[in-house]
Amino acid sequence: MAAPALQIVDPDGKLVGAAPDLSDEALRDLFVHMLRIRALDGRMLKLQRAGRVGFVGTATGLEAALVGAAAPLRSTDWLWSGLREGGAAVMRGLPLAEYVAQMYCNANDTAKGRQMCNHFQHKGTNYPSWSSVIGTQVPHGVGAAFATKRRGEDAVHVIHFGDGATSSNGFHSALNLAAVWKVPAVFVCTDNGWAISVPSSSQTASESYAVKGKAYGVPGCTVDGNDVLACRAAMAEAVDAARAGDGPRLVVLRTYRMLGHSSSDDPSKYRSDDEVESWARRDPIERFHAYLSEQGLVKDGEREQIEKDLLSEIDAVIREQEAAPPMALKTLVEDVYADVPYHLRRQYNDFITVAEKLGHAQPGDGAFPL
Repeated sequence: MAAPALQIVDPDGKLVGAAPDLSDEALRDLFVHMLRIRALDGRMLKLQRAGRVGFVGTATGLEAALVGAAAPLRSTDWLWSGLREGGAAVMRGLPLAEYVAQMYCNANDTAKGRQMCNHFQHKGTNYPSWSSVIGTQVPHGVGAAFATKRRGEDAVHVIHFGDGATSSNGFHSALNLAAVWKVPAVFVCTDNGWAISVPSSSQTASESYAVKGKAYGVPGCTVDGNDVLACRAAMAEAVDAARAGDGPRLVVLRTYRMLGHSSSDDPSKYRSDDEVESWARRDPIERFHAYLSEQGLVKDGEREQIEKDLLSEIDAVIREQEAAPPMALKTLVEDVYADVPYHLRRQYNDFITVAEKLGHAQPGDGAFPL
């Protein structure tokens, strides 16, 4: 029988576990970070529906899991993303302007338009660019954690993925190697109920996702992923163990994505309204808001003002990034070599010739001198 999920605050906002050893300011910060993720989610989805950005992997309903999992990390730690961790990256220092620029793939996009939107990365906070191929980041993160150990560094690698990725080859080989090498890694499985349209009941016959670590010698635990304090507590323990040299840990955050797998998905095709409504009653933001209100840390009307301020900040950045020029076409052939070689210059010039004939060339790009 699966162990019960760790819970500190119940769906009504009542304390049912050990009170967190956090300052009032730290508790409020967690709340603001959760509200920012939801505000960003709402704005990005509206932009996508209006045809102004191309793709959004929504995180509505996952705010507690994202914020709680990232809260114990140091600035030197690494965060490997599976899809929906962009808001956690902003919490850790990814500039909001870079986040929005990547959604537009404009001239300010640090990925130079080479990734589809919603595929963030930020060198300054050890947040590698991620791939849409399911589970590939899991062995990559283990390899990087092994390098960290060999170098004698103090960083921990937190590797995120969804419940569907537990069926990938990368998940199993990564856990095995991580345990054998005792690397400083924490595997975070966000069990949001559905791997696109595949339910957990069709994904595995195991009693839980956490038990999957046992075969590889990786201790695992299951957490109420809609309880930000429980997520934080479980992650703090796992991160501390990994940093101390005790080897990797597997933390499963049981939650629910309220919207589709992505902006391209229609979840009404595979799940019921009753199921969605039952999870809506466990909303992580409403839960934490109730707890903070009970503690006197959020006053009446204060949440509304915070949300208003966050939307004003986000909207200002959107206006700025929407006005930015597109990425220069020459970046298509840059960065691989110190100097663009002759064969790439020739290919690019041929491309420009065709683009100019069709009227698609961007001003100022021009051909390379051969």
